[in-house]
Amino acid sequence: MSSPSASSQKNPVVSFIAETIATGLGSGKWPFVAPATVGTFAALVAYWLLDAAVFNGEGDSVWFFALIAVVMVAGIWATDYIDNPGDHDPKRGVIDEWVGVWVTVLFLPVTWPWMIAGFFVFRALDILKPLGVRRIEAWPGGWGIMFDDIAAGVLGAVLLNAVRLAFFA
Repeated sequence: MSSPSASSQKNPVVSFIAETIATGLGSGKWPFVAPATVGTFAALVAYWLLDAAVFNGEGDSVWFFALIAVVMVAGIWATDYIDNPGDHDPKRGVIDEWVGVWVTVLFLPVTWPWMIAGFFVFRALDILKPLGVRRIEAWPGGWGIMFDDIAAGVLGAVLLNAVRLAFFA
């Protein structure tokens, strides 16, 4: 977390990189609806495209887990970089939604019905923040920004995979 005077002294290249990562490649800057909702949708589209192009339809390949880990680490840094005392967890910072919804759809088939279910379950859990998730949001800087959504994603993954195994296995 940095002070307003420090933010004016930040390196513009580093600021651009942090802003690009934190905003989910700009999806958090969408002006017409809630940025977190648009960011979540953008993350699912990116996952679907990556699954088709890179993961060979495997969905839960080792590469998807590696992607989640790398984006999580980059997201902690980037959201911490754009965080400030006057606006903890800026709305434009949606990389936490990207990682959270990716965690939600872990182990689910990469089909639109499951991804749509993942979208709605994750958004509900991210908004409601049940079972202590809200306390995680209070962690300092990028840690709290990222990990409340990761916790919501874990809850969503458990819920959706329980439904899948109980009714569709």
